[in-house]
Amino acid sequence: MKHLITGGSGFLGRYIARQLLEQGQEVVLYNRSQPPSDLSECTWVQGDINETMKLTRAMEGCHNVFHTAAIAGVWGDEELFHKVNTLGTQSVLNACLSAKVSKLIYTSSPSVVFGIDAIENGNESLPYPDEYLTTYPKTKAEGEKIVLEANSEQLKTCSLRPHLIWGPEDQHLIPRLIQKAKSKRLKQVGNGENLVDLTYVENAAKAHLQVASELDKSSKPAGKAYFISDPKPVSLWPWIREILSLSECPPPNGSLSYAKAAKIGAILEWIYKTFKLKGEPPMTRFVAAQLAKAHYFDNSAAKKDFGYAPEIDNKEGLKRTLAWLKESGTV
Repeated sequence: MKHLITGGSGFLGRYIARQLLEQGQEVVLYNRSQPPSDLSECTWVQGDINETMKLTRAMEGCHNVFHTAAIAGVWGDEELFHKVNTLGTQSVLNACLSAKVSKLIYTSSPSVVFGIDAIENGNESLPYPDEYLTTYPKTKAEGEKIVLEANSEQLKTCSLRPHLIWGPEDQHLIPRLIQKAKSKRLKQVGNGENLVDLTYVENAAKAHLQVASELDKSSKPAGKAYFISDPKPVSLWPWIREILSLSECPPPNGSLSYAKAAKIGAILEWIYKTFKLKGEPPMTRFVAAQLAKAHYFDNSAAKKDFGYAPEIDNKEGLKRTLAWLKESGTV
C-alpha cells in the first residue's frame, strides 16, 4: 500500500514514515527539505503545500494521505499561518480528490478548542472558542473544519489532535525549555500545580496509523476529530524541573502569577504589533495561559473507535529523550 505524508521530514512526519516502513509500506514524503538519511527508502517530492498540481501528481496511486505539514508557533506572520495552515489544507484536500485518494488523516491540535479557560479532562464535545489568543490555533481549526466537512464515501477524513508532541529529535519543546533555563529566562507561570497532557512522538505516530487502518474497515472515525495524548497528564512545572535537573540545567529563575504574566503578554503583543518588531515576544497571553492553566483531555473516544493505546509512558519517554539530548549535544 502506498502513502503520502505532507511535512514528511518534520518531527511527527518522519516517525509516521518509519512506522509505515516497518510495516513494509511504500511511502512518499512531500515537503520542502530533504528527509533524514534513514528514510532513503521513501520517495521524496520537494514542493510547496499550495502547489496543488504537484501535490496531485505526488499522490497518484496513494491510498492514504497524512497531512502533518503546518506552520506552528505562538507568534508570527498571520498571512503565512493562513496560507499554510488554512489554504494549504484546502490544497491538500483538492489534490486528494483529484488523485482519488481513499483517506485523508489531518494532524490538528487540541489548541483548536483552547480559548482562555482551563480544560480538565476535555472531550470532543468541546466547541471551538469564539476568540483565539493567537493565530496558530485559529488557522489549525480552519484547516480541521475543511477536512472534516469534506468527509464522504469517496474520501474518508479524520482529524487527530495530539497534544504537545515530544521525544527524540524534537527541536522545539524541550530544547527551548533548556535554552531558556540556561540563559536564566525561564520563569514559572502560575502556582505550578496545573496538569497538562503530552504526547510522546511514537504514540502520536501510531495513532495516525491506527485510525487509517480502522477507516479501511469501517466509517466509525470518519468525519470526526479525536484527542490524542500519553496515558496520564503530568504536573507541568514539576515535570519541567525534573527535565532541567536531569539535564544539569538551572531551575526556573523565579515565578510570575498568571494575571501578571497575561498582562505583560498583552503589553508585549501590542508593542510587537505596533512597531512591527521582529522575533517573538518573551511572553504572550497564549503562552501565559498554556504555562499556568490546566489543559488535558479524555482519550476514551480514540480508544473506543480505533483502539488507540499509547504504549510509551512518560518515564520511558523521558529516558529515551534524555539519551537523545545527550547524544545530540543539546545538553
